[in-house]
Amino acid sequence: MRTAEFPKESDTLEFGRRLGAVLRAGDLVLLDGPLGAGKTVLARGIAAGMGVTGRVTSPTFVIARVHRPESGDGPVLVHVDAYRLGGLDEIDDLDLDTDLTEAAVVVEWGEGLAERLADSHLLLRIRRRPDDVREITLEPHGESWDARLAELLGR
Repeated sequence: MRTAEFPKESDTLEFGRRLGAVLRAGDLVLLDGPLGAGKTVLARGIAAGMGVTGRVTSPTFVIARVHRPESGDGPVLVHVDAYRLGGLDEIDDLDLDTDLTEAAVVVEWGEGLAERLADSHLLLRIRRRPDDVREITLEPHGESWDARLAELLGR
């Protein structure tokens, strides 16, 4: 587990781009943090790093959006907002475990609901301090994340 600081929104976007560049089909990323912490900003960066098309906004009211890579290569991004979901049955109704065969799935507000979709996942806890600096704590679950996070964080 490691925490990184991002003083500007553009830093959060850039971190997301770098993360998106190492994502592959089958990856599950959970974004946790209060309203306004920067979950959707991070998701926009992830989408940019994956080269997906379309505007990336919070899917709060549609629950999930699918974004395809512009080049046709690479995994699809499924961006989910679980804020309005009432429990495990509703997350099951989305069939995200099926999506994981060909997509990277990023779930805002997913902690406590989506972890069971994959044996391995990355939990990112985002906190926005009073000085507007975002702190992101990376919690990898499963061996597949160790090498990629070392590369991502420059260790």
